[in-house]
Amino acid sequence: MSYRVLMVQPAFSAIAYVTHARALGWDVLVASHEAGSRVVAETVRSLATESITVDTNDSEALGAAVDEAHRRNRIDAVVAGGEFYVPAAARLARRIGLAGLDPATVDRVRYKPTMRQAVADAGLLVPRFAVVRDPAELEAACAYVGFPAVIKPVESGGSIHVSRVDTVEQARTALAAMYADDELEFDRPLDTDAVLEQYVAGPEYSADGYVRDGEVVVVAVTRKLLGPEPRFLEIGHLTPAPLDEDTRREITEYAVGVAKAVGITVGPFHCELRLDGDNRPVLMEIAARLPGDKITELMETATGLVLPRMVLAAATGSDPVSLGAFREPAAAAAGIRFLTAGGSGAYTRLEGWEELTAEPWVTTGQVLIEPGAAIRTNEADYRCRVAVVVFTAGSPAEAHERWAEIGERVRVLTD
Repeated sequence: MSYRVLMVQPAFSAIAYVTHARALGWDVLVASHEAGSRVVAETVRSLATESITVDTNDSEALGAAVDEAHRRNRIDAVVAGGEFYVPAAARLARRIGLAGLDPATVDRVRYKPTMRQAVADAGLLVPRFAVVRDPAELEAACAYVGFPAVIKPVESGGSIHVSRVDTVEQARTALAAMYADDELEFDRPLDTDAVLEQYVAGPEYSADGYVRDGEVVVVAVTRKLLGPEPRFLEIGHLTPAPLDEDTRREITEYAVGVAKAVGITVGPFHCELRLDGDNRPVLMEIAARLPGDKITELMETATGLVLPRMVLAAATGSDPVSLGAFREPAAAAAGIRFLTAGGSGAYTRLEGWEELTAEPWVTTGQVLIEPGAAIRTNEADYRCRVAVVVFTAGSPAEAHERWAEIGERVRVLTD
């Protein structure tokens, strides 16, 4: 059976929804602003069977445009094109009478303080935290949370303005930088509210999966490899994480509990957590969307589960087997390594790049920022990555070794 699926401002990992839906022979209706920073990729434009050009940040305009499209030709499912459009997708699905997340759940998940409180109320570990809505509240928040701490915007992503602080003065500096940042993402200003939370020392992981027919399924646990603090730039992921089975099971059970606590009843989830000094999972955050950084591809390589197809099956009530959501794993493990210029404002070349990307275990090598182009120097978030390598391995341990090898073999030269 063929369906007509609406994608709201598809970008990054959500582009996979478009490619998989079209591969299934489905119609894809793309809603995009097509101006500013909200212009869909050429891949999306060429695959879409129909487009709606509308301000996707204007809920009333978007709703009216979708109403008209639905009257013309029935829409069978609505899928968010990324983190910022999960609320819009939930409200549109409800508006035209389709299955989807409860908008109240989306609001709970998107706003980090209510997310944490819901998880804490379920008896699961979360960091001690406080909301800072005004700089005057910062000192009291620091006194309550204690140091070291982490400060971050309440509704952002991609590690933007997430930093460790060890003093009140450092917290003030980080908050001031947040307030001073006037750069727009998807034409939206950065949040001015912040959350200050207890720093959890320990390795970081993501547990990724989906909810279908009330069952919460963790497909894979992925190890997240980070750059130097006080920032938390993600420079790699390994799927599956090199873990003993008891720890993997504990992380999986914890993530299932988190998804239930915040009320995710359908669709994908991306749960980020750390293991504390007692090896207990502690929530960093959870999102009701596909994971980024090609983690969905790593999961498919290592497990055979095609998460975008599983989500499309859940959204339309289709049989995931008939949609090809289950495949044979292509390798025992997979990973991704991001390269940066180490704080330099530009680089001249990638030494060893051609030799490394010719290795049979490298599946993708992509330059993200061309030599000579300006690069952010603070090494703070995903916008400073200059290149990426995706690879396979015979085991989780070997994947970790290959991740390190990539960093040793490729040098980002700045002179």
